[in-house]
Amino acid sequence: MKDLEYYLNLNWTIVEGVDTDFDGLPYHFVEIKEIPSFLYCAKTAEKALSGYKEQLKWTLQVMLETGDRIVEPGEEDLEPDWENLCP
Repeated sequence: MKDLEYYLNLNWTIVEGVDTDFDGLPYHFVEIKEIPSFLYCAKTAEKALSGYKEQLKWTLQVMLETGDRIVEPGEEDLEPDWENLCP
C-alpha cells in the first residue's frame, strides 16, 4: 500500500511564480500541478521553495486520511480537457 513516505518522495511537478497581494506587494508561490488545491506562499522564492514541503506533507496526509485520489506525476489526469471539449 502506498503511504505518506511514498508520496513525499515522488517527483512532483513544481510551478513557481510571483504575484502581488492586496496591498500590491510581491510574494512568491509554489504550486504542484498534480494537486490543484495546493498553493504555498512566502515573501521570497527561497522561503517558498524551502517551506512548501511541510505543507505538502500535511496536504498528502489529509488526502490519504480522507481517501482522496492522488494523481501521481506522469499519471494521466482523469479530468476532461473542457477547453477543447467546449470551444
